Amino acid sequence: MQTTDIGSKGNGKIWHRKPSPASSDGVMVNVIHSAAGYPSKTVRFLHAAFDTTGDAFLAGDHHGNVYVFDLNRNRFNLVQKTGQSCTALAFNLRRKTEYLVALADYSIKCFDTDTKELVSWMRGHESAVSSVSVHGSGRYAITTSTDTAQLWDLDTFQRKRKLNVRQSVGIQKVFFLPLSNIILSCFKDGSIFAWESDTLHCKYQLPVPEEGPKLHYKAFAVTQDGRVLVAGGKSNCLHLWCLDTRQLLRVIQMPPKVRTVRSLVFLPDSFDGGSSQVLGVLSQDGILRFINIQTCKLIFDIGSHDDGIGSAVIAPNGHYIVAVMENGSLNIYNVQSLTQDVNKPPPPLVKVITDFDRGKASRDPVPGLKMKVASGRVERPVKTRDSKAQTRILRPPADTLEDKENELPEGLNKKRLQALLKGFGEYPAKYRMFIWRSLLRLPENHAAFSSLTDKGTHSAFVRLHEVYPIKSTKLQRVLQRILSSLAHWSAIFGEIRYLPLVAFPFVKLFQNNQMICFEVIATVIMNWCQHWFEYFPNPPLNVLSMAENVLAHHDKELLQHLVNCGVTSQLYAWPLLETLFSEVLTREEWLKLFDNVFSNHPSFLLMAVVSYVISSRAPLIHCTLKDDFEYFFHHRNNLDINAMIKETYRLMDSTPSDLHPQRMLNDFEPLTRGQYPVFNKYPTFIVEYQSQERERIRQQELEYLRERQIAHELESEAVKRKAGDEAWYKQQELLQEAEEQRRKILLEEENKLVAQRVRLAAMKREMKVKELHVIDASRRRFLKYQQDQKKMELRRLDDEIDRKRSLREQETGTAVQDIEIRQMELEAQRRMFEQQLAKEQERVTQEVKGEVDACRRKAEIEDHMLYKLIETDACHDIGAKTKVEEALAEADQLCTDTDWQVEMISRQQQADTDRERDYQVLARLSRGARAKEGQILNLMKEVEGKREWEHM
Repeated sequence: MQTTDIGSKGNGKIWHRKPSPASSDGVMVNVIHSAAGYPSKTVRFLHAAFDTTGDAFLAGDHHGNVYVFDLNRNRFNLVQKTGQSCTALAFNLRRKTEYLVALADYSIKCFDTDTKELVSWMRGHESAVSSVSVHGSGRYAITTSTDTAQLWDLDTFQRKRKLNVRQSVGIQKVFFLPLSNIILSCFKDGSIFAWESDTLHCKYQLPVPEEGPKLHYKAFAVTQDGRVLVAGGKSNCLHLWCLDTRQLLRVIQMPPKVRTVRSLVFLPDSFDGGSSQVLGVLSQDGILRFINIQTCKLIFDIGSHDDGIGSAVIAPNGHYIVAVMENGSLNIYNVQSLTQDVNKPPPPLVKVITDFDRGKASRDPVPGLKMKVASGRVERPVKTRDSKAQTRILRPPADTLEDKENELPEGLNKKRLQALLKGFGEYPAKYRMFIWRSLLRLPENHAAFSSLTDKGTHSAFVRLHEVYPIKSTKLQRVLQRILSSLAHWSAIFGEIRYLPLVAFPFVKLFQNNQMICFEVIATVIMNWCQHWFEYFPNPPLNVLSMAENVLAHHDKELLQHLVNCGVTSQLYAWPLLETLFSEVLTREEWLKLFDNVFSNHPSFLLMAVVSYVISSRAPLIHCTLKDDFEYFFHHRNNLDINAMIKETYRLMDSTPSDLHPQRMLNDFEPLTRGQYPVFNKYPTFIVEYQSQERERIRQQELEYLRERQIAHELESEAVKRKAGDEAWYKQQELLQEAEEQRRKILLEEENKLVAQRVRLAAMKREMKVKELHVIDASRRRFLKYQQDQKKMELRRLDDEIDRKRSLREQETGTAVQDIEIRQMELEAQRRMFEQQLAKEQERVTQEVKGEVDACRRKAEIEDHMLYKLIETDACHDIGAKTKVEEALAEADQLCTDTDWQVEMISRQQQADTDRERDYQVLARLSRGARAKEGQILNLMKEVEGKREWEHM
């Protein structure tokens, strides 16, 4: 193991690690960042992130420094100083040189590793960003904090969506699923939701397991195909979810030493088709354990109690592991050295088949196995009360000599497969790849294939994208890697121009499993491409002759027509062979054809070529131009593939043995296990001559480039010298011009100085005049101030006079009001006195009336007594007495009336006296009021006169 201290080295230095790891624990290099001037003080690394190739990674430390480590060139470089510690990194954007870094100020910045410039600055989070997930296309990114998750468009760096949650339910992690547009959001309450990234509509929610302890999910990992999710938390158990069925597949129990799962990460494998099987589990003890999620075997572990791992990232190609240690350093592991035992052939396994009660399985939230992880063995499944496991051991059947050659490694029988193929015309699409692998008996040499891929891109296919462009960059990269592996396997494959045409259909089918793709192509070349390279670089004339002999035997007329039109087998047979029918058949037709090709003798492919020509007899007979034939055999045509395959079987059965290609071709032979066989069935001297010629041409090109570089350097030196001389002369001219210019400037400055002095004298005079104006203005201002003061004093006096006048007016008004009130009171008293006089007069009147009534009654009584007296006196002298009595009565009445009149007159006089007295009092009061009014009027006249005098 090599230890590198990047604190004592500049950017871009080499850390001098060995090509292959020398340490038994797989550590290639240990990177320590010491502070400048303090070698004993370490700057802690916080996060790391790989790029899409897996050959370089970013690392950010506590001081905000971001480094790029290139594992292929053994170099590192300081690409940014952010000044803040980073909280998350992402290095797999669409633009390969750009990366995202989340900082402690809750912002996310995008930098470029080449220019080291800031590309964009994204804000919006109110808490620290804990993770950054980038979509597989590299266009979108999701940043997650405890309270929100935000979706960003990395083309415009604008926020598209924002996911807010309640404070009581925090966000644990939000990330993209691989190979899809689904976003998975995991919350702290254990709920997991899946959303459409375009519309953000909830697609589904994973059910919460009702049985067993809750794990309180904290760590998550998804396989490369995006079909299986693993979640763990505060427990030593892991939940395996199938995202297609939304069901819990299995509960894996880690060893008792594991109490909490801190992180989960899958180890990519290019041979598993994206369904990652090896899972890394980082626990609280700082040890990263790698287990197989299918067999639950503990494969290997890294880290220790003394040197614990804080976090880890794995390269997308699965070659390296970068662990951020708890002490702040970086450990870079080589996966190949850690998995040496894994690449060995596996021992025979005993398969355990478990059947569950379907009724119970529908109710049980955990329909899978609960298995414990053990080192090197698989423990029995934990039995539950509601389910019983039935176990049986699969034993291989007894071998028979007659069927031994038809038995395939997976227990399939070739004759049965051929019968199935003849019955249905093709293999089931679901099992086609498995059947092909079984028919071809692929050895799956992981180590051998890895050694070929480790050699890198072959020089013959460096510019493959220019010669053979493909729209999909992934497919282009896989094709380049497969062709490079074939060229490293045998030198001739670097010289064959049609090799991409042969390999492309299989690359498109097996692009997710490159080792299988390589072995399928190699098997096809070894068996179905026999004798193809004997006449290299010319087409295989011997193979084409075999096809032409078969065509001549079965359809002489058609062959004669082709000969008459100047069409040879190189025009009608070789295009079909060099493309393996991929140009003239659709995908379904091609798959159906190769179901039959792989199930029969290698000569079946040549018979298929002859069958294609015979089946196209009608349009070929009508063709006469050579260009028409060339177009026909390079484009799709209206052909019944089933009839063509049927015709092929007829040709296989009806062709004579002396003409049959089977006589010239060997039987099928699979690739050898462990190492691939040596392929030298080609004229080596031609290939070597071509390689030597190519090397000679390359050397000549290098020599030419060297000479051209020298010529360019000499020319550049001459140009530099000429430019230097011209620059010197120009500089001299510029100096002379500058001297003349400075003299002119000096003269101008002297003139300016004289003019400035004149202006200065004028300014002094102007200042004097301004000073006099200012003094005069200040004097006038003082006089105006005095006048203003006097006016203010007069205004104050006027205000005082107005105040006093208003006060007097108020007092006068109050007095007038008092007089009016008093007059009203006197009027009220007068009316009261009049009422009293009226009442008294009424009382006297009543009394007089009473006395009059009494006198009348008295008179009546006297008259009555008089009458009685008269009657008693015998009525004598009635007339005299009557007159006397009437005279007396009238006299008495006159006396009474006179007394009453006298009394009334005396009372009337008394009332008149009282009224006169009241009138005198009122007149006196009125005279007093009029006197006061005169005084007020005089006072008002005096005030008005004073005001007029003041205004004059």
